[in-house]
Amino acid sequence: VQLQACGGGLVQAGDSLKLSCAASGRAVSNNAMGWFRQAPGKVRGFVAQINWKGASPTYEDSVTGRFTISRDNAKNTIYLQMNSLKPEDTAVYYCASYRRPWGSRDQSGISFWGQGTQVTVSS
Repeated sequence: VQLQACGGGLVQAGDSLKLSCAASGRAVSNNAMGWFRQAPGKVRGFVAQINWKGASPTYEDSVTGRFTISRDNAKNTIYLQMNSLKPEDTAVYYCASYRRPWGSRDQSGISFWGQGTQVTVSS
């Protein structure tokens, strides 16, 4: 499976961005999907995940209420709508496919990673 993320960019605090991640090679409709991010000088961490049905999303505490993860299995694509962006959201964002239909915050359950897309939020 190849995961291609896009939609990153340079925005100001308070702005919105929508990231997309398209899967190719095989369908990911039976797998949970997620987003992780890595800020400069920090380890990659969990942002959000959604199960194979597009239900039961979970979020990292700092993005709850601001970010929304969704998926379109017909398009083999997931999304991350990011609102009210803050400078601390600046990071490279990676999409990921889990081995199982249900995801978690644990990266050990990831089977495939996308290449990352840069999000920079200026104050």
